[in-house]
Amino acid sequence: MNISVGWVHMPVVNALGWALLHFLWEGALIALVLTAALPFCRGAQARYGAAGCAVLAMLLAFGVTVAVSIPGQPAAVPPPWAMAGAAHPGAGSGIAARTPGALEYIAVALPRVVPFWMAGALLIGLYRFGGWMAAQRLRRAGVCAAPPRWQDRLGRLAKRIGVSRPLVLLESGLAEVPLVIGHLRPAILVPLGLLAGLPVQHVEAILLHELAHIRRSDYLVNLMQTLVESLLFYHPAVWWISGLLRTERENCCDDLAVAIQGDARGYAAALVTLEERRQPGREPALAATGGNLMNRIRRLLNQPEKPRAAAALIISMGLLLGMFCLFAAAQQTKPDSQPEMQTSYDKWLNEDVVYIIRAEERAAFQGLRTDEERQKFIEQFWLRRDPTPDTPENEFKEEHYRRIAYANSHWGLSGTAGWRTDRGRIYIVYGPPDEIESHPAKGLEQWLYRHIDGIGDRVIVEYTDPKHTGDYRHTKDPSVK
Repeated sequence: MNISVGWVHMPVVNALGWALLHFLWEGALIALVLTAALPFCRGAQARYGAAGCAVLAMLLAFGVTVAVSIPGQPAAVPPPWAMAGAAHPGAGSGIAARTPGALEYIAVALPRVVPFWMAGALLIGLYRFGGWMAAQRLRRAGVCAAPPRWQDRLGRLAKRIGVSRPLVLLESGLAEVPLVIGHLRPAILVPLGLLAGLPVQHVEAILLHELAHIRRSDYLVNLMQTLVESLLFYHPAVWWISGLLRTERENCCDDLAVAIQGDARGYAAALVTLEERRQPGREPALAATGGNLMNRIRRLLNQPEKPRAAAALIISMGLLLGMFCLFAAAQQTKPDSQPEMQTSYDKWLNEDVVYIIRAEERAAFQGLRTDEERQKFIEQFWLRRDPTPDTPENEFKEEHYRRIAYANSHWGLSGTAGWRTDRGRIYIVYGPPDEIESHPAKGLEQWLYRHIDGIGDRVIVEYTDPKHTGDYRHTKDPSVK
């Protein structure tokens, strides 16, 4: 087996692919629920809690989807439907093989999307890590301790707001806005000259805002939020909810600062003054100017702007509708969805070689336009597998059709050809087992292969027929003892 095929059919990669697809509707649904809940949330703290729960729900939904998408046992042998270039949802359940439909083509494509998702998540993660490193550098470079009187004043403000952990107040020549760095031993950085350049009441209001971040452990919440943004970056609802969470976080800290100081207009004036001093640039950590400044000032002056969730609502509804249509179309794909008069080439592709043709071969065959091209392809297909190409006989082809005939004569059921059954499928792909242990009374049968190239030694395939109907179904993936 080549590396690319091995990568595509790793259980974790397939599970990640399906989780990425399912999260499109999961994330949209979570966003819709949050949109419906926001009008009933009174106050910034309630909206912040709702947005935080939504972010956590997104992370849990993705993680649970990955977990339930991983097979219960490791798949030591790549399933035959994977060899056919289509993900056969019914494999292992006795469902007949058929021409791949919409869902099957999606299943084939999803694992190939995973590397691009991983690259995107890695790039965003590295960018955020760079921001974190820059913030840590701000704590060490170009800083000096604030005057003792401000250190004392910060201590008194910390007691008033309920922060007991050790704090340090630093003036920074690199920071453009006040910000908090760290969690266990947090430091509050203020731009150089801010303490002396603003009225005492304004500085205290800004410090109270930063202390509110420390009291609420927003630094840790922001790390969790960054993780979700990095992993689920491709979903628009993630960025909308994350932006809402940041906005309400700042509003919560504003409310706490105003509750302690008791002067909303004075605090609003402090924000305006701070913004006038600020130079455009990045904010590497939680800062007093986070969120939309004008919206925060209007809110402090009891003139809040109504939340704008229309865009998120439209996007979420569109994603849900799109996913519904996708799965509805996939469910409509049936074995008889092909033209009633199938050609011999359709039969060859979807019956004769369905278990052994590779994905790239299937795609190439389906792209052919003339019967002459198809006939030439089939000749080359068998020639590539002929162990003795210099002789007239093609032992591989003869053995393959012998296995199909054997499966049809031994395991055919009412309305189902033997090659479609689970035992027929395994027999056609791997040949006759070296040993068979059969217990008809228990509805149990085990096949032992002493060796399978590329798989290993002592490979066991187990089938059960609990209802004693003769339909033995594959229940245990082949494993290496």
